[in-house]
Amino acid sequence: MKRLSILASLLIIGSASLTSCRDTQEKETIVRTVEVEKEVEAPREVEEKEGILERTAKKVDKKVNEEIDEEIDKIGDDN
Repeated sequence: MKRLSILASLLIIGSASLTSCRDTQEKETIVRTVEVEKEVEAPREVEEKEGILERTAKKVDKKVNEEIDEEIDKIGDDN
C-alpha cells in the first residue's frame, strides 16, 4: 500500500511538471477591412424586382396603417 501511494504521488508530480512547462503556440488572427462600394439602384429598378403581390401588399399595408392611425386619433387620450 505504501509503495502504491508513493508511486501515485511520483506519477502525479511528474505529469504536472511536464505538462506545466509546455510551450503553447499562440494563434495569430488577421483581420482585413475591405471597403465595398454599392451602387444605389433607382426606385423603379427595385419595383421591377418585386412581384405584383409584394407591391400590392405594401399598398394595402400602407392603407390599413393609415386607417388604424385615424381610429386611434378618434379614440383619443382618455387620461
